[in-house]
Amino acid sequence: MSNTVIIGGGAAGMMAAIQLLRNGEKVTVFEKNEKLGKKLYITGKGRCNVTNACAVEDIFANIVSNERFMYSSINAFNNYDVMGFFDELGVPLKVERGDRVFPESDKSSDILKALTDEMKRLGCNIMLNTTVKDIVLDETKVSGVVSGDGRFIGADNVIVATGGLSYPSTGSTGDGYRFAKKCGHTVSELSPALVPFNVKEDYVKELMGLSLKNVSIKIMPENTKESGNKVLYEEFGEMLFTHFGVSGPIILSASGRLAKRLKTENLRAEVDLKPALTVEQLDARILRDFAELQNKSFKNALDSLLPKKLIPVIIRLSGISAEKKINAVSKQERTRLVDLIKAFPFTVTGLRDYNEAIITQGGVCVKEINPKTMKSKLIDGLYFVGEVLDVDALTGGFNLQLAWSSAHAAAMDIVKCQS
Repeated sequence: MSNTVIIGGGAAGMMAAIQLLRNGEKVTVFEKNEKLGKKLYITGKGRCNVTNACAVEDIFANIVSNERFMYSSINAFNNYDVMGFFDELGVPLKVERGDRVFPESDKSSDILKALTDEMKRLGCNIMLNTTVKDIVLDETKVSGVVSGDGRFIGADNVIVATGGLSYPSTGSTGDGYRFAKKCGHTVSELSPALVPFNVKEDYVKELMGLSLKNVSIKIMPENTKESGNKVLYEEFGEMLFTHFGVSGPIILSASGRLAKRLKTENLRAEVDLKPALTVEQLDARILRDFAELQNKSFKNALDSLLPKKLIPVIIRLSGISAEKKINAVSKQERTRLVDLIKAFPFTVTGLRDYNEAIITQGGVCVKEINPKTMKSKLIDGLYFVGEVLDVDALTGGFNLQLAWSSAHAAAMDIVKCQS
């Protein structure tokens, strides 16, 4: 029996602990918070999107950084294995739109309780309110850790499951990156990801609170003429206007793809407010509406076409006088209105900070980690799992799948080394 210390009691740390304990290993989990899984508790708006029920090969299409690194661990412990794992723990699951998997109860607390109860049942030594100050090495081998109060705890293996920098209030304060650097590892550039966008235009902020469903967005370089209208990101779904810019599912996914680019340049976004209609169909629809409202002013003719909050902004951007009678609106003006509805524009100036980011992009360089085992290639007995690694994915349960799979890989390697 080996002795493993796990730094961090989040999703990856708890999964690693359970897999080790089930195989007879001795495990101590250090968690700086007063309870385990603080970030897991708030994921999926408190519902916990545990994984995605798509085909296993489709998971890789949703991994943004270093998807090839995850091939072995995901194939060894895939999304269906995760669903089976929680089913065994007595947590019934359900599949929703986009193949997102949630507990039937819609309560992340059920996932957290199942994990915690299983750790306790298996005899895990859980050290709450306890930080780890340092990882102690014997040349190129792990020998233990030093706790925040200066105690040395010996260990044959140390698993770093500290998370990244996102939601620092949950304890994600970058400790894992410090440990990695101390042990000679490279940490790639870090950035908040799956995070809302800041927007330049004041008219977008006027729309605060407006939620749009079934819209599509295109994001391009700011100077579209120079870039040849190159589309960097395109998606269909829901978005939300906020006091600083935009948020919502399609925006968060866009940030995962574009986080690095936004550090150096602004980007132009265009929202198609009526993606189900072609330009011609939308024009015909507006003509029908206008035919019935000929004597009304323009500002009173858009109620059936657009959300109420959006109408004053659309009127201003269209350049058509709000008081102009519908029967006086020219074909050229109507064309401008159609173009505006099919490509509502704004400029993305950057990302919100880690306090609003679901994940951290960047992390421990995967070239220095064995992809089958999550074991350091530099230090024997040292493992990195979950968000601390330079691996991240889009929304939809994929980031938790990375945590479960990487944690399982590390635990199974430790078990194998003891057999």
